[in-house]
Amino acid sequence: MPETTTRATSKFNTAELSFDDFKKIVIDDYRIGYESRQASLIGRREVLTGKAKFGIFGDGKEVAQLAMAKAFRAGDWRAGYYRDQTFMFATGMSNMKEFFAQLYANPDIEKDPASGGRQMNCHYATRFVNTDGSWVNQVETMNSSSDISTTAGQIPRLLGLAYASKLYRQNKELDYLKQFSINGNEVAFGSVGNGATSEGAFFETFNAGGVLQVPMAISIWDDAYAISVPANLQTTKEDISEILKGFQRENGSNGYEIFKVRGWDYIALCETYERAINICREEHVPVLIHVTEMTQPQGHSTSGSHERYKSRERLTWEDEHDCLLKMREWMITSAISTEIELEELEAEAKRYVRECQREAANELAVVIKSEIEEAAALIDAFAETVPDKKEAISALSAGLRSGIDAGRREIFSAIRKTLRLTTTENNVERQLLTEWLKVEKAKNTERYNSKLFTGTPESPLYVPVVDAIYSDDAKLIDGREVLNAAFDANFARDKSIVAFGEDLGAIGDVNQGFAGLQAKYGEIRITDTGIRETSIIGQGMGLAMRGLRPIAEIQYLDYLIYAITIISDDIASLSYRTMGGQKAPLIIRTRGHRLEGIWHSGSPMSVILGAMRGFHICVPRNMTQAAGMYNTLLRGDEPALVIECLNGYRLKEKLPANVGEFTVPLGKAEILREGNDITVVSYGSTLRIVQEASEELTAMGINIEIIDPQTLYPFDTENVCGISLKKTSKLLVVDEDLPGAGSAYILQKIMEGQNGYYALDAQPKTLTAKEHRPPYGSDGDYFSKPSVDDVVETIYAMMNEANPSKYPAIY
Repeated sequence: MPETTTRATSKFNTAELSFDDFKKIVIDDYRIGYESRQASLIGRREVLTGKAKFGIFGDGKEVAQLAMAKAFRAGDWRAGYYRDQTFMFATGMSNMKEFFAQLYANPDIEKDPASGGRQMNCHYATRFVNTDGSWVNQVETMNSSSDISTTAGQIPRLLGLAYASKLYRQNKELDYLKQFSINGNEVAFGSVGNGATSEGAFFETFNAGGVLQVPMAISIWDDAYAISVPANLQTTKEDISEILKGFQRENGSNGYEIFKVRGWDYIALCETYERAINICREEHVPVLIHVTEMTQPQGHSTSGSHERYKSRERLTWEDEHDCLLKMREWMITSAISTEIELEELEAEAKRYVRECQREAANELAVVIKSEIEEAAALIDAFAETVPDKKEAISALSAGLRSGIDAGRREIFSAIRKTLRLTTTENNVERQLLTEWLKVEKAKNTERYNSKLFTGTPESPLYVPVVDAIYSDDAKLIDGREVLNAAFDANFARDKSIVAFGEDLGAIGDVNQGFAGLQAKYGEIRITDTGIRETSIIGQGMGLAMRGLRPIAEIQYLDYLIYAITIISDDIASLSYRTMGGQKAPLIIRTRGHRLEGIWHSGSPMSVILGAMRGFHICVPRNMTQAAGMYNTLLRGDEPALVIECLNGYRLKEKLPANVGEFTVPLGKAEILREGNDITVVSYGSTLRIVQEASEELTAMGINIEIIDPQTLYPFDTENVCGISLKKTSKLLVVDEDLPGAGSAYILQKIMEGQNGYYALDAQPKTLTAKEHRPPYGSDGDYFSKPSVDDVVETIYAMMNEANPSKYPAIY
């Protein structure tokens, strides 16, 4: 394994530089690093004095990030760690005022373009989505995917960002997408703390990167601790690069180039990054740069002090090996600068950082103060009209004006309390106060609650509806063949579509939806992967961020749980946490419901609905509907999950003549059977159970109305369920999820969202699976999930309760 532990005495490559130019570069680097350190120090003080909520900083990591920044070019990507502030400053992807604007949670995206105040400090992102939904030209910009706090959570996404470069280089059909790549020359830079390398997401993705051979450069910032836990309790041999030696490529094998370098050695770091990234960029070989002997001068975060868990000897060592101190010493001994010159630089850096901090604080404070004055003035004006309550109301406005660090929360609380105190009043002044609250509430909804989805004109919600067309001699074929034909048509139509997953390529997936398509479109577009759900999703996310249209397959719905962290923490929150500045239109394809056994028949819809807000959740009842949903989603720009019915692939369906063109609109519920007695809402495989039960119920004199919502998010945007309930006055929700799970979600949507409560003349019911997972075998399925018998008898019991003389009890 080539190990770069270059000494500080190593020569810097100055072949094309004069000594004066070299000095200027080094001094400028030191200035950036020193400013970054001052930002960390001031940021911590701002938190500890109550002027910001929480702080996490990159102190101790400055010099390595300066070296990494030198190798970063326009078109490259970052999937980083919340310690990377120096790198962001050095590349120009962020600046000092934006750093402090984020620390103060300024919701103005002009001030905090990374997150609009939605993320804590040091969570970076660049904006690559225009307001009309179009992409910026990514080859002309330096690009940072949006950070998340979950340790190692950024690494799966890194795989996809790098894999995109491989596709752009190897698939010449993508040459037209010039705003996303120049011959795949872009490197994806990742950073992670040494403690986070213990996470499964790191190991899984690291292996996948070695298999795929993608230009992925992972930097490990190793300061020997993970919060308070030392390396000997984290990592075998206390050395992550030591235990990853087996990944080193040799004798023509795939694998990594692995480098090791000290975090305080400026020259060695610059040489290491230059060498490593050149290999990565030119050869498309992943690299690992293990940066050791780092320090963390202020500890993990503002929530505690590292003096509690580090020995006196360790603290002394950290003081002596502080990377900026070591760089400073080297600059002086190498005659690059003098003590006096550096003191002047440091004094100016302190002034600059403090000025940026004050400006950022004042810019938000001025806006808030103006709102406070407006609100207080309206409260005071209203108080004059209610003499008996004037004192209490005036105290609220006085408290608002005198409050230390008062914000919008305090403004709204004061107004709402004022209005609660005066519910019997109705005058112009109170109406003005109410109207002001309404207007500001709309503004704050945009500031704090918007952009769960990008909502641009490119949204799949705006894809035109095209009905399926059937010829007179339409073929009656297996549902899997309908799906296969739709995928075939889409791959022929759009060269940017790729698909990958376990068993997807060579055998065409376990249910044959992709049968024959790899042979037709090639392994570069339809690809088998290892068993690695987390990195499959990360792979898809990164591709989607770089202009490709990935379909990532998770073989069974039960196994989606393995990837739920990357799905929930990263993709689902992406649009929201960047305030619409980034998007990843990934389609996750899976299958579930009603097969056999505990791990092949799950329907964890409550988990999905809770963890995947920010995804469209599609639950097609058959393969034709699934095909129409894929046709819609592949023409939109938002992420979605499509759950195909496991027991529907070999059921016969007609083949639409426009199988690759017709679309199924998201959020549009469909009435499958009209009836007057009771509304039954279900989806997926249980719909066939309900439809079968309806025949027996008809013979018993009960006509049910069956509604398929088709998507659970969005849910029935045209209130089809609520309108039906006005006719039938009775509701049953049939669901394969656990009691009180997906069915509770549907009830809330209908009862509350559609005012269904007012149409009821009987208690709404749910029919769900039992609380345990389904056991193996047909009998286990029958006694665990809703059956035809269950549906018939539940509906009959509801009718018996309403009219016992007409529908006497069965037993």
